[in-house]
Amino acid sequence: MTALIPGNLHTTAMAILPHDRPEPALELALSLDIPFWPQLPHVSFYEDMYVQAGEHFPGIVLFPETSSIRFDTAKFYDELPQMWEHWDDLDYFDISPAYSAVYHRFLQLDFSKYVAIRGQLEGPISFGLKILDENDRPIIFSDEVRPVLLDFMARRVQAQLARLKAKHPKAFMFLDEPGLQFIFSSVSGYPDMRAKEDLDHFLAQIDRPRGIHLCGNPDWEFLLNRDLDILSMDIYSNGEIFQHYGKAIRAFLNRGGVLAWGIIPTGFESFEQETPERLAAYLETLWPTLLAAGIDRDQLLAQSLLAPATCCLINPDREKTVTAAYAWLQQVSQHLREKYRLA
Repeated sequence: MTALIPGNLHTTAMAILPHDRPEPALELALSLDIPFWPQLPHVSFYEDMYVQAGEHFPGIVLFPETSSIRFDTAKFYDELPQMWEHWDDLDYFDISPAYSAVYHRFLQLDFSKYVAIRGQLEGPISFGLKILDENDRPIIFSDEVRPVLLDFMARRVQAQLARLKAKHPKAFMFLDEPGLQFIFSSVSGYPDMRAKEDLDHFLAQIDRPRGIHLCGNPDWEFLLNRDLDILSMDIYSNGEIFQHYGKAIRAFLNRGGVLAWGIIPTGFESFEQETPERLAAYLETLWPTLLAAGIDRDQLLAQSLLAPATCCLINPDREKTVTAAYAWLQQVSQHLREKYRLA
């Protein structure tokens, strides 16, 4: 099956950036082959990925003075009719200017020179695990709230994807799901079989292309078996594990899936210990195991992107290391694309 997302080791990245001004953050995002609109929590509380995702969700209560977000069950039932009244208005579910300093500026740009563009939204499972109700219980455990959350988040992703596709025919979406690494623990309280059903129901409501990004170490077979067009991961930290899922990776690629290899560390300490040459060489050490599992090398390269390993908001030099990591990302991409003669 033909991939819907351009690969060939082109570059993209996750959305959260440590900048405290929109202009340099947007400039950095536009330096990649597949740009995105940055999320900037240092600019505003409303730039937090959970706050952005929760816009218009019934029952959400924001506390900007303490940078916190909560859920009120009584408020949920009061506001639920308003959400249903707007259900056919796709624009209602998109991110408003008040919740992003750069999204609407991004939408005004000319992307004709880029191979694709990308958007993002917090995924429903991570949102549901993170947001607590008045009893300090994650809302994902509520059988009344969870189905509404899944449909609401699907509507939000669909709204953004439609807006981005109007700007570029190769637009696609990342669903940020950091919480997926925790559901396989026996103490999570939210079993992986329930997550499977919920994710499949959620994804079925969203047009292609769409995929999941997470920086942790989940059950990779669980994710590779979902109906995704792209899977983005921190391969710098998890490559030794991920390379052993050859059978599931081969099936994922044969369905047209694209892998975004997060290879450049953005944390100050890890970055200081590396070079672009070492990172490119490390990535190449992971591929022979996949080729031995029956994956065609040309297919693997054609259906791969390169990315930073993680977002990073805590570096002492703020955006300096992250900016340098983006430059390394382009260097590694150029080196490997020339080596393997990729367009």
